[in-house]
Amino acid sequence: MSALRTTLQRHVDDGTVPGALGLVARGDDVEVVTVGCVDAEGTAPIVRDSIFRIASISKPVTAAAVLTLVEDGLIGLDDPVEEWLPELAKPTVVRAPGAPVDDVVPATRPITVEDLLSSRTGWGFPSDFSLPAVRALFEVQKDGRAPQAYPDPDTWLAALARVPLVYQPGEAWLYGTSSDLQGILIARVSGRTLPEFLAERVFEPLGMTDTAFEVPAAKRDRFTSYYRADATGARELADTPDGDWSHIPAFPSGGGGLASTADDWLAFARMLLDGGTANGHRLLSPTSVSRMTTNHLTARQRQIGSLFLEDQGWGYGASVDVTPAAPWNIPGRYGWVGGTGTTAHIVPSRGTVTILLTQVAMDNPTPTQLMRAFWRCTVE
Repeated sequence: MSALRTTLQRHVDDGTVPGALGLVARGDDVEVVTVGCVDAEGTAPIVRDSIFRIASISKPVTAAAVLTLVEDGLIGLDDPVEEWLPELAKPTVVRAPGAPVDDVVPATRPITVEDLLSSRTGWGFPSDFSLPAVRALFEVQKDGRAPQAYPDPDTWLAALARVPLVYQPGEAWLYGTSSDLQGILIARVSGRTLPEFLAERVFEPLGMTDTAFEVPAAKRDRFTSYYRADATGARELADTPDGDWSHIPAFPSGGGGLASTADDWLAFARMLLDGGTANGHRLLSPTSVSRMTTNHLTARQRQIGSLFLEDQGWGYGASVDVTPAAPWNIPGRYGWVGGTGTTAHIVPSRGTVTILLTQVAMDNPTPTQLMRAFWRCTVE
């Protein structure tokens, strides 16, 4: 029995998750382990093409889509986003991170496309959730794991524009909000909906046939149920295959709205490892891939987001390991975790891909013990 199977089986047996899928690709050698069931009732086993809500490992996909628009010459990294997102033309910033929301100053410069890609717009979540501007943001930036709770993008963006920035544009890395802004930017620049654009420019060229913002009825026999902890810490059902992903939401979230499979994310990962090319099709240039997978943060910016980053940096859409803080932290490793219990990473220096898909929500931004055990066994 492989270390990967032993690790996953242990966490199913102890009730941590109803099921799990682990994938480790080392070049053309791909190990896929499936254990447990699609739901707590055990109605069907997890299989290789089971579909999961992948949450924030949607973020790299959205960032890649933004970069296709850059390569098309429709937007530039240094362009102010106000041309397409006029609601953000004159943001205000709290005078200091801990200042009241009515103690504001004008932004010193416009928010740029690169600010969105690197999560340095000034909106988002730092390590301290008690800051007044962050509490105000919680009224707009709700739990992305419940996509049907959001209004349409125009309504959401108008509400966000009334919340002051926590930091000046470009000053700090803050989690979450920038990826949803990327999704709106894609739609407005392209004149297509985000689901349409991703399907045409990313999913179809890469053969990601099971990745979308909805799971049609014909595929729901492969779709897992989703669970979270209730107020007592007990596991409760949060969504079924016929629930939130049964139709496209009013606000398709670029930050975490996709459902997908391990092999679909593997196709995306291999495109990055191959310098932007897959199936004879060039999706991105090597330069864009390098920008995506290179750390853009200073040490201070990493510290502001330490609750999320754990000594990591940030590229576009995902973290980048900069120090060997743990056995699995290999400098240059690129990827992220999803709040529905998912993780996906590439290690360019080794040509490897690691993907873990489960269906139990994280309780907080700290990676779970199952995630850490998975990462550990993939480097041993």
